[in-house]
Amino acid sequence: MTQEPRIVLLGGGTGSFTLLQGLKTLTSNLTAIVSMSDDGGSTGVLRDELGVLPPGDVRQCLVALSDLPEIRDLFSYRFDKGRLQGQSLGNIILSGLELQYGNFEDAIRIAGELLRIHGSVIPVTLQKHTLVAKDEGWMHRGQHLIDTSLRLTPETEVYLDPPAQLNPPAQTAILAADLVVIAPGSLHTSLLPILAVSDMPATLAETKAVVVSVANLINKPLQTPRWHVVDYIKQLERQLGAGVIDVVLYNNEPVAPALLTKYAADGELPVDITPSRFAEIRAQAIGARLIAEDMVAQDPADTVIRRTLIRHDSRAVVKQLRNLIT
Repeated sequence: MTQEPRIVLLGGGTGSFTLLQGLKTLTSNLTAIVSMSDDGGSTGVLRDELGVLPPGDVRQCLVALSDLPEIRDLFSYRFDKGRLQGQSLGNIILSGLELQYGNFEDAIRIAGELLRIHGSVIPVTLQKHTLVAKDEGWMHRGQHLIDTSLRLTPETEVYLDPPAQLNPPAQTAILAADLVVIAPGSLHTSLLPILAVSDMPATLAETKAVVVSVANLINKPLQTPRWHVVDYIKQLERQLGAGVIDVVLYNNEPVAPALLTKYAADGELPVDITPSRFAEIRAQAIGARLIAEDMVAQDPADTVIRRTLIRHDSRAVVKQLRNLIT
């Protein structure tokens, strides 16, 4: 490929943040399309009290695409005491800009200019909605509740209420892309919600881009206990249709015991990669060392949500992605 590849990343939260830091070294034609179902933590407070769109995942993507350390730190700062304890300054800035200028797209544009981002950040939808999880005999509303309190099964259905339409610039970016990457993240509260937006399945089926899923490293005991990489792909395909995902990248390097101890105590174990099961899916499965050697420390001021501390090595993931588009 003679020109810089056009890459789109779908996701939200720490998974997108991690991969974007590597992808911005690969191309300037980079678009992060962000889930808009978050209602927990600092984001949830602003959403409830001000009626704004959720800024948290957008803020993380903007910060990831910036190379200005002091401005990145400004947008990442969390208050550790007082009435603002736990609040992210970047979230407050984005919400303030939305209220000042009357729309979230202008808020993102201005924040992107402040951060001098490489690429662009686009909300998957601009329509307000609530994430709903439904299984036989029960239904619960709210992303944070679903993520932290419910025991989910492979039969759990997630959808948006009211239904939300795909943001036209997001659709345009996907259709023009050479590579679409589904970031790692919480399956039921980050990945499936972004795929549940109206017209997203049809758009991903139509694009000529290579569609890649970067598999999670660790299972969640209440949502994906003892799951295999293939189980995740089957759930994504349940939303998208079989054959839409072309490649799945997964980590085949054992997690270091020192990194695993904190998670194992809570029943969070590495995603299963037993080779024989990959024959169950159409997607090409590529295993490589994708795990970062060091565990990330949680910000002590971030007291509402427990963040993932075992992360992907963005450089290792980008190396594998580069091979798919050259």
